[in-house]
Amino acid sequence: MNDWPEGWSDDNRGPRYGRGSSDAQPEGAQVMRQVRRGPATPPGQRSAYGNRGPAAPPYGAGVPQQPSYDDGYGEYDSGYNTGQVYGGPGGRGPDGPDGVPPRGARPAPNWRRRIKWTVITLATVLVVTSVATYFWADSKLRREVDLSQVIDRPAAGSGTNYLIVGSDSREGMSKADEQKLHTGSAEGKRTDSMMILHVGDNGDTLVSLPRDSNVTVPSYKGSTSGKVYPAQGRQEKLNATYAEDGPTLLVRTIEANTGLHIDHYVEIGFQGFANIVDAVGGVEINIDKGFSDKWSGANFKAGKQTLNGAQALAFVRTRHAFAASDLQRTKNQQKFLSALAHQVATPSTVLNPFTFYPVMGAGLDSLIVDKDMGLWDLASMFWAMKGVQGGDGTSLNMPISGSVGGNLVWDKTKVKTLVDELNNDQKVTVSGN
Repeated sequence: MNDWPEGWSDDNRGPRYGRGSSDAQPEGAQVMRQVRRGPATPPGQRSAYGNRGPAAPPYGAGVPQQPSYDDGYGEYDSGYNTGQVYGGPGGRGPDGPDGVPPRGARPAPNWRRRIKWTVITLATVLVVTSVATYFWADSKLRREVDLSQVIDRPAAGSGTNYLIVGSDSREGMSKADEQKLHTGSAEGKRTDSMMILHVGDNGDTLVSLPRDSNVTVPSYKGSTSGKVYPAQGRQEKLNATYAEDGPTLLVRTIEANTGLHIDHYVEIGFQGFANIVDAVGGVEINIDKGFSDKWSGANFKAGKQTLNGAQALAFVRTRHAFAASDLQRTKNQQKFLSALAHQVATPSTVLNPFTFYPVMGAGLDSLIVDKDMGLWDLASMFWAMKGVQGGDGTSLNMPISGSVGGNLVWDKTKVKTLVDELNNDQKVTVSGN
């Protein structure tokens, strides 16, 4: 019984080669319709396979040429009959005419696109960080002084005038802090230093007002009562007016005795001052002549040195070690505050977030400013102080003509010239003590 399908039995398959065939000749080459062979190798030339000899029939002996395969999409050519394969000359690929990369190959990176998005990302981060830092810093400013309560004010001149006050406030200090900083434990607060910083187009000027300056107390409006107190011609030390009714009376007294309009008020206490110095990593200063003072805890040798917070506070507070006690102290205060502003504004502080934010936090927590003070005003003040220290401005004590009852008397002629130059934003020609 034959199980082969019709036409596939052993008896009717005819001569064949292989698969059990007894025929000695192989069957003819089978031609795939989709492949078209190229022309035969001419006699005497090497074929693609390296052999010489007569040309062979293109489709094998006795096999008729088969038609090309065409299913409506044109003749199909795999490329193998012409040598045009992937990656080969003339074929598709990086070297091919159509520029199509081989399948699976990673495309070349678009560096221009990457750089563009990197710049956009960095700019976005910078803007967001700057805005967040601004609002964080602005929220920490203690705007506690209302200069609108100051009455009978002189007209504002050119430039901006800051009144910078260092008080002996012990706010937030423990007994251990008071002993460490040699501040004592007196109640209330008084002014240890007062300076006017004028910021203008013709150079910045820093003028120290000795706290023992003899001044006339003008009429003023009480900061808490709102009551107006008429002038009685009283002569007081300048720092006594602060102790009497705080910042607003101090501003009123300075304006009445000088004719100079105060635009902004900035105050810092003992603890805050020391914290800022420590946060910035200490301040380098050159001390011309060594001195010591048991009252302030000062004990300094001459020469360049870096002061920490406690040492810096002792340096700016010392007056018993000097013959002209108040005048020399104001000079030391000017010198150190300018050096501190210079240190705060250095790239190593501003560009290092691990230093910048602690310094900003320590400073803003400690400063008391007027209600109209903004961060840009504060930044302008620090840059001006940095410029004064760098030689771009002028620093002097208020000109003194003598003393009365232990109080220092201002030289009225020189003071008038100084105030006129500041109001008109002119270069200062007056020298102080």
